[in-house]
Amino acid sequence: MPPASSNADRFLLGCHLSIAKGLTWAIDEAESLGSNALQIFTHNVSAWAMKDLDPDRVAAFRARRAASAIEYLAVHTMYLINLASPDDSLYERSIGALIDEIRRAALLGAEAVVCHLGAHKGAGAEAGIDRIVGALDRAVVSDAFDEKPSPRLLLENTAGAGTTIGSSFEELASILESADRRRIGLCLDTCHAFAAGYDMRSHAAVDVTLDRFERTLGLANLDVIHLNDSMLEVGSRRDRHAHIGHGKIGADGLAAVINHPALRHLPFILETPKVMDGRPDADRINLPRVRLLRSEEGT
Repeated sequence: MPPASSNADRFLLGCHLSIAKGLTWAIDEAESLGSNALQIFTHNVSAWAMKDLDPDRVAAFRARRAASAIEYLAVHTMYLINLASPDDSLYERSIGALIDEIRRAALLGAEAVVCHLGAHKGAGAEAGIDRIVGALDRAVVSDAFDEKPSPRLLLENTAGAGTTIGSSFEELASILESADRRRIGLCLDTCHAFAAGYDMRSHAAVDVTLDRFERTLGLANLDVIHLNDSMLEVGSRRDRHAHIGHGKIGADGLAAVINHPALRHLPFILETPKVMDGRPDADRINLPRVRLLRSEEGT
């Protein structure tokens, strides 16, 4: 495994925040949480339509971020995108939406766009992977990357429900082997990996999982961690996020992840539930829990 980065002592930590109150509000909220990393959607992700970003609001967002503590910004794509779809209409619509998402992220100055790959819907994993590779080939040569600096497109691992692609490191490797690595990287979601059968409950288990990741995908291709506990047991193949330390991965496993020498320089983004014990301020509990798990030196 590669050694830790020289920036390993800087803890990049944040969570996914809503833009319902405005783009700049998300930065205000991130700073109020003591975060230096942030993930957002740029539009209503339950609909295909994307209202154009207002230039004045884009300028205000970029200025607000420049004056903030936010060092890393990721944009997550809509969940409707299916780059593995055998349906030509949905496939073309998904590619167009992905390109639009990259373009929007570039306008906002984001470092990354995180994307789920989709499901083959019975066409088979090999056919689904071929469709994904074709979609990525078209996305990376589009004008969405004309804005400089442009974001990296990060492929997120999945929990493995149904016919979704990307739950195994081997499937992701098949895609990454054909991808433009200057523009494409990986996002590792701890809950998804756990649900897909990769144990993360202890330092030893994390070492084994990351060794497999390194041999299959290469840790140098990993850009960001979605740090989520899991409500369900390892191998459940169901995506159910839990509060930090309150799930089946547990505090010891998550501590092993955030302190691992090969990972601790990366940004960590929480996508944990927003409500805890009936109170809608769970981020103010989960983020401090993560900070308490962080050691001064890698384990």
